[in-house]
Amino acid sequence: MTAADVEFTRLRAQRLEPLKALRAFRRLVRDKEDTAQVFEIMRALSGRSLRRGYDRMLKTMEGGRQAFLREELAEKLDDPAWLARFGPGTVGAAYRQFREARGFTAEGLAMESRKVAPLADAPHPVIWYTRRVRDVHDVWHVLTGYETDALGEACVVAFSYAQTGNLGFGFIGLGAAAEIRKENPAVPALRAVFQAYRLGREARWLPALDYEALLNLPLEEARRELRLRRPTVYDAVPAGVRQALKLRA
Repeated sequence: MTAADVEFTRLRAQRLEPLKALRAFRRLVRDKEDTAQVFEIMRALSGRSLRRGYDRMLKTMEGGRQAFLREELAEKLDDPAWLARFGPGTVGAAYRQFREARGFTAEGLAMESRKVAPLADAPHPVIWYTRRVRDVHDVWHVLTGYETDALGEACVVAFSYAQTGNLGFGFIGLGAAAEIRKENPAVPALRAVFQAYRLGREARWLPALDYEALLNLPLEEARRELRLRRPTVYDAVPAGVRQALKLRA
């Protein structure tokens, strides 16, 4: 049996591995730049959420169309010519500015996922769905209004837990909020994370969307159509305070 066969058998078993997730989170706290640990946690706690997410796509016309096309969003999101097509004020323009300001790329996230997931690039429909959720992470930052500070990341993953049912997202969100609270008890980290989860529950289901059409929409119009309310708890924390936050070493 090849290494890929072993990994696929593990994926099909859909077992939760909480101790593995806890060890990965501790490593992430020690080095918050070690993004591979995020994917290790996701891998340990995905359970049945991946299959359920893909099956949910097939139950809608647009989701089924996207599953049939099986486009790799990372390739488009990293194409400067493709990104340049989106006019001022659109979701695409906001995403373009977001990534340029931070030097982010979709391929950067993909490289981190490959460090812990041998099948990250496998031609399999459920694994394609996991790549889709991975690749739209920064688009969800733009749509929700959460920045890339420690609190913003905790909120985005809590929002993602509500959207995907993947326990890995919930684990990271709560764990990060608890660490932020240790550092600065005055910051309402847990309230912000729980609000992010509620906002994710209220919003339309984002994994099945036509992302090219979405990026062409004006940002505020897209937020209205997707039922995305402003994260008022997060917004109330001064930007300077948020930017100073970090996970404790």
